[in-house]
Amino acid sequence: MAKRSREQIPQPQRDGQGGVDTGPRNLQLDLQNPDLLTPPVTDYGTVPNLKFSFSMAHTRIEEGGWTREVTQRELPVATTLAGVDMKLNPGAYRELHWHKQAEWAYVLEGSCRIGAVDQEGRRFLDDVQCGDLWFFPKGIPHYIQALDEGVEFLLVFDDGMFSENSTFMISDFFAHTPKSVLAKNFGWSEPQLASMPEREKYIFAGQVPPPLESDRVVSPTADVPRTFKHRMLAQAPERFSGGTVRITDSTNFAAATTICAALVEIEPGGLRELHWHPTNDEWQYYISGFGRMGVFAASGAARTFNFQAGDVGYVPFAYGHYVENLGTEPLVFLEMFRNPRFEDVSATQWMANLPPQVSADTLNVPRSLIESLPKEKRPVVR
Repeated sequence: MAKRSREQIPQPQRDGQGGVDTGPRNLQLDLQNPDLLTPPVTDYGTVPNLKFSFSMAHTRIEEGGWTREVTQRELPVATTLAGVDMKLNPGAYRELHWHKQAEWAYVLEGSCRIGAVDQEGRRFLDDVQCGDLWFFPKGIPHYIQALDEGVEFLLVFDDGMFSENSTFMISDFFAHTPKSVLAKNFGWSEPQLASMPEREKYIFAGQVPPPLESDRVVSPTADVPRTFKHRMLAQAPERFSGGTVRITDSTNFAAATTICAALVEIEPGGLRELHWHPTNDEWQYYISGFGRMGVFAASGAARTFNFQAGDVGYVPFAYGHYVENLGTEPLVFLEMFRNPRFEDVSATQWMANLPPQVSADTLNVPRSLIESLPKEKRPVVR
């Protein structure tokens, strides 16, 4: 790494205040978090930490890939949702399993096959690729298998205390069931079960599956009535002066009954407008770019955080906030909510649809400024 001159090293100084940090420090973290090292003058008071990076999470390495998670254990404020970053090598399985929580997923790169059977015995089998998502209700057994290019995906669960290390797996279940019981249950013989796993397999190597149609099971049972797959990136985005937004909730993905999301892309210099969410906390995952989020927690308390690819952000219910692109490429991130419908309140739209003198008197600005505000919502502005 090239040495930086003294002038290039960021310091906790602003307008003649603060001082030079001459002690031990993690310079790379300071460079990634300039608004923590030298906060805007508008920051004030005590606001809990609202950021944790997957790069600082423990990685579980398995035969067929790896996984890491950010839960309430890593980010204590995140009580409503937890996230998992998982990689499967070509042909590898995330074994047959189920959860107490609902599972929402977004494919970051590559492709995989997903399959499930619901409580009525109805089947689901499909392939997903980058930009697609899936949703499995709690308790529905399913599996994931990477296709020929492998796959990496984000999983989000509707419980902040969720952990991938405590899911229900069929190999673990059967390993803790007497073989005599298994044989009786399935109509097999005990000698046929001699090679069954003695512990969970979790993520393990396999062969790349055949074409989708040849993998379908012929059965008298029907397919699930509502698909568990949605092509989020194929949605036509809502376009604004500063970027785009794609919203996926129960209105266009009926199976997703407990989690909804918005995929936001902010152009350089753009801003995810001042807003808040009236019903739920927001869980964020940053896909690319560099930016900052300012959060207002009432009673004068405010704090600013910086984000880049692989970071998780969190905004408690009703906290006012914005997200600004500070980089030279688009800032792309997911907003997630434990709610079937996406809902937010725009500060601009709120003020624009009140009698203009009310906002003018409150903010000590000319009435003409309030009258110039657009009355429609603009989630991303420049």
